[in-house]
This record gives sequence, structure tokens and C-alpha cells, in this order.
Amino acid sequence: MVIDGSEHLRVKDAHLDWLESEAIHLMREVAAECRHPALLFSGGKDSIVMLRLAEKAFRPGRFPFPLLHIDTGHNFPEVVAFRDRRAAELGEELIVRSLDDAIASGRIRLRHERESRNRYQSIVLLDAIAEFKFDACFGGARRDEEKARAKERMLSLRDEFGEWDPKNQRPELWNLFNTRIHSGEHWRVFPISNWTELDVWQYIAREQLAVPSIYFAHQRAVIERDGGILPVSLLLQPRAGEIVRELGVRFRTVGDMTCTAPVRSSASTLEEIIAETAASRITERGATRLDDQTSEASMELRKKEGYF
Repeated sequence: MVIDGSEHLRVKDAHLDWLESEAIHLMREVAAECRHPALLFSGGKDSIVMLRLAEKAFRPGRFPFPLLHIDTGHNFPEVVAFRDRRAAELGEELIVRSLDDAIASGRIRLRHERESRNRYQSIVLLDAIAEFKFDACFGGARRDEEKARAKERMLSLRDEFGEWDPKNQRPELWNLFNTRIHSGEHWRVFPISNWTELDVWQYIAREQLAVPSIYFAHQRAVIERDGGILPVSLLLQPRAGEIVRELGVRFRTVGDMTCTAPVRSSASTLEEIIAETAASRITERGATRLDDQTSEASMELRKKEGYF
């Protein structure tokens, strides 16, 4: 059977409608059952989709939760600026807690100045959860990103220490969720667990959502290191023998500037990004998060310690 263009668009929209409906159902369920949730918002593409879902779930009223960002101090300036601008446009409260403050107070001690800070976000996140007494945190993690995230439920229980036990998760049958928790425990809630990277970009295109400019192809000074290309910045300078080159690149994911690698690309529109994503055979984190590729900093270990 041959499917024409209009039929293909109808099927795609029906698929996105189903994913959207599932995510909105979970967001409303948790907002109704939990006393003080928060939505993790970094300015990245997945959290941008989460904001759109929250708008559809709760507008014209205010969100029943603040936005929360754990700032590593190593974020891309374009993404931080987008984060602040988008929160202001929505008129929603944005809470920012910084690793720089935790380092200055001695709460976090880096092994060296240039170390990736991703693994230390758990400490500041758990401190923020305790400070504001959040009992649920919405996140934009997806199961297709990484094998540890594929193990996690949409409603993920964290114990009184903020830790995740992959062997102790509650069943989720027929969109029924058990939200009861003991004092000190909290939920990590992942409404877009069942989405793929391609779904995210197709939804962004359909909803005409703005995203930070670094998701589109641009010229950037980079170096080759540890099997990937890394952006040159004040935080990451070439070592002896490394050559700085200007390449056409874009970022599939955004994180710590010292370990988030761009990919070579000429995709300058959403349609071109969608086509490029559909053709890719490597997950976004597998291709671009170099700190995920070492056993010491594995995603599952970090999640057990309280990571997103």
C-alpha cells in the first residue's frame, strides 16, 4: 500500500497527539496528587517541549509549580539567555540554584578546575528539593536517550536520600499511577518518556516553538578530543598538539560545555534537523555527551545517586 503525503502527515499528527495526550494526563495527575511539584527547565529542547505541554495542561491559569534549573556554571550562554527569556515570556517563577555557589561554600569539591560538573548536579538538585520541600520534579528525560533511562518508569520514586533503585519500581498499568510516598521521599516524573528525539523535533516544528540558536548549524571553533569534537571556549582550550578548526556544526543536546560535543551538520531549519535526525543511527547522548561514555560517570550510577 502506498501512503501519500497527506496521509503520512495525518498519521504523524495522530502519533504526536497520542504522545501529547499521555504527557498531559500524567502532568495533571501529578499536579493534582502532589503538594509541591516543580518543573525542571534548562532551556534545552526537551524542557521546551515540557513547557508547551504545561501550557496545554494548565493554561489559561498559572502553572501549579515553579520552574527549577540547576545551573552548572558551564552552560552555553545562548541556552541560559533563552531560559531566562522564555520564563519571562510565560510569566512563570524561575528558581535557579548554582553549582558555583555550592563550590564556593565547600559543599562540592572538584578534583580539578576543568572537571565536568554534570555528575555534581545531583547534590545541588537534592539540596533544592530539600530547601523548597518539592515532592515531585517533572523532567524531560526520554527512554531513547540512554539505556539507564530506558529502565525508568514515567513516575520514578526516589527515597529519602534522593536515590533511585531500578529494581524497586511501581507498576504502571492502563495509565494508573500510585503517587503515595512516605515523608522524605519524592517523585521524578517523566511525561515524555515514550517520545523519541525525532518526536521532539516534529512536535517543536508542529507547535512552532522557538529553540536556542545552537541547535541549528553554525560555524564554530572546535578541536578533536576523546573521539569527538568539542567547542573551544574560555572553559575549554586546546592542549598541546590539538588544532583549532572552524567547522559547520550544531548541537543535538546541550549541557556542560566542557564535555558536550556538537555534530557536523548543515541543517539550518527545523525540516532539515528532522531529516537529519531520522537518518541518524546514533543516540544523541551516545554521539555528544563524552562524560556518559566512561564507567565512572555512567548514567545509571549517577541516577542512583540522585541525578535527573
